[in-house]
This record gives sequence, structure tokens and C-alpha cells, in this order.
Amino acid sequence: MSALISNRVFSAKAGGRLLAAGLAAAVVATTPVPAIAQDNSEARLRKIEAEIRALQRNVFPGGDGRFFEPQIAPGETTARPANSNSTTAVTDILARLDAMEQQLQQLTALAEQNGNSISQVEARVTALESASIPAPSIDTGTDFGASDSNLSAMSNGASDTGSQSAGDSTSAATSGPSAERLAAVQAITKPITEDPADDEYSYGFRLWNAGYFPEARQQLNSFVEQYGSHWRVTYGRNLLGRAYLDDNMPEEAAKWFLRNYQADRQAPRAPDSLLYLSEAMIALNDTNRACIALAEFGETYPALASGRLSNQYERNRQRVTCN
Repeated sequence: MSALISNRVFSAKAGGRLLAAGLAAAVVATTPVPAIAQDNSEARLRKIEAEIRALQRNVFPGGDGRFFEPQIAPGETTARPANSNSTTAVTDILARLDAMEQQLQQLTALAEQNGNSISQVEARVTALESASIPAPSIDTGTDFGASDSNLSAMSNGASDTGSQSAGDSTSAATSGPSAERLAAVQAITKPITEDPADDEYSYGFRLWNAGYFPEARQQLNSFVEQYGSHWRVTYGRNLLGRAYLDDNMPEEAAKWFLRNYQADRQAPRAPDSLLYLSEAMIALNDTNRACIALAEFGETYPALASGRLSNQYERNRQRVTCN
């Protein structure tokens, strides 16, 4: 009996130890991860998140605070990193749009000013054209004296002197230039270069410069008709007008000055012709058209009005009283 009781006690103790061991294992299996492990994971996550935010701030500087934490808290100031961008792509686009809008406004204002200037120029040219100045006549006669007399008879067209002018023309055609004049004209040599057109103009210039105006007109007429597309033609038409004006034939001179100005207003001698046109109108006592020509010159060629042609421009303005 005592042996049986001893066996049962031993079995109970052994079972108790096994039960205790099982309970310990269960407790170990169901116990949560230690706090130190959780702290390490949280630290790593926070570090990774901080690195991501730093990367986002470098890639997207000035990003929205809803997505990235600002590098500087409100109220704090610090220097901007040397490698951060000063503006975003959107800011660059807006700045370029603003610059384009300003340029467009400037161009629009300039176009309006040019339009107004062109309108004023056209109005003045229309006023000049209303003078009804006929087309320039061309000296075709071979006799210098006859050609000059015919052109003189055509000027002003006074009916009470028509018979006298015709008589003068017939007399000039019969007599012709004197021997002394012919010799003096022949003494003026004609240049010979590789540019025949320029030679023709230069010869006309030499005749005009020597004071042989009828001969100069005939020579320059021939040059203008034969070489109408040459670069010297603007010089030829202007000088042809001067050959009339210097010979006291302002009406014929005005025809050529107006023709030269209208042919090409950007030509080298177009401004000269417009200014000489005012002189021709002054000689004709046509103050109104003289003032129109002077106003047109000052508006179209302001640089020349204060430069190369300033003396002539001011002198002509002083000769007339314009409103």
C-alpha cells in the first residue's frame, strides 16, 4: 500500500512539472515582442521618412506643406542652401509670359504710331499732288538754245506772252549756241570708266557745275531715260530739277523734284528733292504748298532736318510764314 501511494505521489509530481513546463511554453509563445524591438523599428521608419522628405525638398523646392514638412518652421530664418533652385519651372514660364506681354504692348504702340505717321504723310503727299503739276517734259531737240527756249515758253503758260515766246523759240532755233559756248562745252570732258551709266550722269553734273544749264538738262534727261533703273537715277532726277531751278525755271523744276520724291522716298536724293520742291514753290509764290513740303520734310526726314540738310531747311522755313 505504501509503495502504491509513493508511486502515485511521484506521478503527480512529474505531471505537475510537465504541466508547469507546458504553461511556461504557452506563456512564452503568447507574450508580445519586447518593447526594445518595437522602438528600433519605429526609429528606422522615422529615419526613412525623414530621408524621403529631404529628397522631396531637394527635387521639389518650395513644395506644398500639405505633402512635405517645411525645412524652416514659421518665424525662423536661415540661409538658403547653395544648391537649391531660386525659382520653379512654373515661375520661369510666368516671367517669360509677362515679358512677352510687355513686348507685345510696345510693338502695338509702335505700330499705332507708325500708322498715324503714315496717314499724315499720305495726306501731305495728296495735298502736294493736288497741285496738278504735269509730268516733266523731256528735252529732245538737238539744238541747246531751241530746247531751252521751248521749255521757257512752256513755263507758267501765260497767254499774253505766247506769241513773243514762240518768236524767241524760233529765233533761238535759227541762231543756235554761239561758237564760244560750243567751245566751252566741248572743253568739258566726259569721263570714261567701267560704268557707262555713271559716266553719263557725271558728265551732266560737270555741265551743271560749270553753269551750262540747258546742256546739263539735255544730258541728264538722256541719262534718266536711258538708265531709269540705275542707282544714280535718283541723283539724275534731282540734279535735273536743280538745272531748271538754277536757271530760274521753278515750275519745271518742281515737276522733277516731285517726281523724284514720289519715285522712291527712301532713295538717297529723295529728301533733297522734297526740300528743293519747297524752294521751287517759294519761287512760285505758292506759300501753302511750300509749307506742306517743308512740313513733310521735317516729319519724314527728322535726322536730315537736324543734320546734313539743316541749314537749307531752316533757311527755307525763314522765307515763308506757315500756319
